[in-house]
Amino acid sequence: MDMLHLEHFALGWLTPALAYFLSATGCAIGLQCTKQARRGRRRLGWLAMASIALGGTGIWVMHFVAMLGFSIEGAQIRFDVPLTVLSAAIAIAVVGIGLYLVSSPGSGRVSLIIGGVITGLGIGAMHYTGMSAMQTDAHIAYDPARVALSLVIATVVATATLWFSLRSWGVASTLGAAFVLAGAVATMHYTGMSAMHAHAVPDAAQPRGAEALEVLGPLLGALSVVTVGLLIGISMTLTNPHRSMPEGSH
Repeated sequence: MDMLHLEHFALGWLTPALAYFLSATGCAIGLQCTKQARRGRRRLGWLAMASIALGGTGIWVMHFVAMLGFSIEGAQIRFDVPLTVLSAAIAIAVVGIGLYLVSSPGSGRVSLIIGGVITGLGIGAMHYTGMSAMQTDAHIAYDPARVALSLVIATVVATATLWFSLRSWGVASTLGAAFVLAGAVATMHYTGMSAMHAHAVPDAAQPRGAEALEVLGPLLGALSVVTVGLLIGISMTLTNPHRSMPEGSH
């Protein structure tokens, strides 16, 4: 089978730049949410919001916005909607598990390492579940060494994220940490993408599924609304430190 050219920047630098910006935004919001969680008031509610910001916007959104600039020469690409939604759920869930482990009373270095490994492998699972959601009429294969490297990077990224979440940050430090984390998330994504190879399949059936924007548009829109809501909630909390979250947000 003939190998096909993979284009990761079909729209130029628009998609990686936008993906990086959104990832940094999600990471910054998530770190602020974990800061509020460490104060002990409505801890689980803040951790849930941190998981959505970090796992949803910081990691998953970065992945799929970057995918908008991905194409395979001579092949069609569609997305399986349930698998795409599952990949988002995985990202949010594993970040939530990691944050819960490291923020529990009595947690220490061991909890950080365990949480980092669980979250890192979960991020890898999110990435490759998302890639499984990509339906194409080409044959897709992966380089095992590159896949393993991407999982190592994901684990390092996850551990660094959890470590940052345990520190008290001002605005400038939070933004700096967020930009570092966003760069690390992007490195993991493109390392994983570099493991992919595509080969032409003669007379292959047309792939089923939705166009990228058909499935990603609503999901990105929903996460954007949630992100704005989190920003408003954080702003209100910072403006009035004695204001707590609603009683139902345990």
